[in-house]
Amino acid sequence: MLTSEPIADAGPRFIGAEIYRTSSYGGWHPLRVPRVSTVMDMSRAMGWLPRDRFVTSPRAKPAALAAWHSPGYLDALVRAEAEQRVTDETRDRHGLGTTSNPVFPEMYRRPATAAGGSILAGELLAGGGVIYNPAGGTHHGMPDRANGFCYLNDPVLAILSMRARGVRRVAYVDIDAHHPDGVEAAFANDPDTLMISVHEERRWPFTGGLEDQGGGQVFNLPVPRGFNDSEMRAVLQALILPAVAAFRPDAVVLQCGSDALEEDPLSRLALSNNAHWEVVAALRPLTPRYLVLGGGGYNPWSVGRCWTGVWGTLTRQEIPDRLPVEAEEVMRAIHWTGNSRARNPSPLLFETLRDAPREGPVGAELRARLDELEARVRAMARVWV
Repeated sequence: MLTSEPIADAGPRFIGAEIYRTSSYGGWHPLRVPRVSTVMDMSRAMGWLPRDRFVTSPRAKPAALAAWHSPGYLDALVRAEAEQRVTDETRDRHGLGTTSNPVFPEMYRRPATAAGGSILAGELLAGGGVIYNPAGGTHHGMPDRANGFCYLNDPVLAILSMRARGVRRVAYVDIDAHHPDGVEAAFANDPDTLMISVHEERRWPFTGGLEDQGGGQVFNLPVPRGFNDSEMRAVLQALILPAVAAFRPDAVVLQCGSDALEEDPLSRLALSNNAHWEVVAALRPLTPRYLVLGGGGYNPWSVGRCWTGVWGTLTRQEIPDRLPVEAEEVMRAIHWTGNSRARNPSPLLFETLRDAPREGPVGAELRARLDELEARVRAMARVWV
């Protein structure tokens, strides 16, 4: 078991690894694009990531992963990487070797490194502090099968890691475009885990309905296409902040998937990266322990800019109007093919970090859903006291 001195006074830590630079799900998969390596390179080019803030992620061993995943599944995952193939039985039972969850050279080592980072974050946060693991956020993984590009479920493992070190109440907030079905499966009926998910309605995995309440502390908000910055601000002020403040968590885990950005090819939402950074900043004062994870994000330029800005927000940097030359070179070096959004990209994707705000009206349907969830938060607040 890894141990560490408390880091509450040491400033935020960034957990990363080089494996993300050299591995890919395959040339046709949405996760063929560079993401974590871009954030690492951009953060260094901005002068925001000195060596003493960077922590190299360990690779989790099957024994640690078995805190959530079944030994049989872990054996199958390790074997699939070693043999670079799966049997029909393994594919059917464990979801490995499918279109979404393909066989690739690092199919165990890469997710085990991301999970190892989140498990380590749980250990480091025992004494308080702020940690960023952009490789984390794989919120679809199930105990016995891969699911939705997620071979392991590192948010669940992070929360369990905290619990093993005496952290009781955890608020899990998810702003990915897709509902965190795996995390909800783990904690839906756990009264010590508050769960809030803001995700696109009628979008895979087609879970997370407004009516789903778990043990009462699950708050799902499906949002319509075109969800904008003004609407996210309304959600933040009416739902996320009141619920988390009333819950009084010992720790907050924020899954900060960037696939809700307007440029992303796997959703139809319309956020700018300003909305993500606002959520990141607003939650920080509400907890002594704060873990921020990545998640979805399939446009390499928008995810790189968004997640670099997340780190800048956590470290209280001033976002420049124009990227320094070194950072611009990182963005221009990215090659993305096989998607219409890769054609004729805006120069602003290479030259700036901050998107133009994407404000708009707060829709009546969204407001009605928020009203319903606000009433539920008020009722649950009496239980959480």
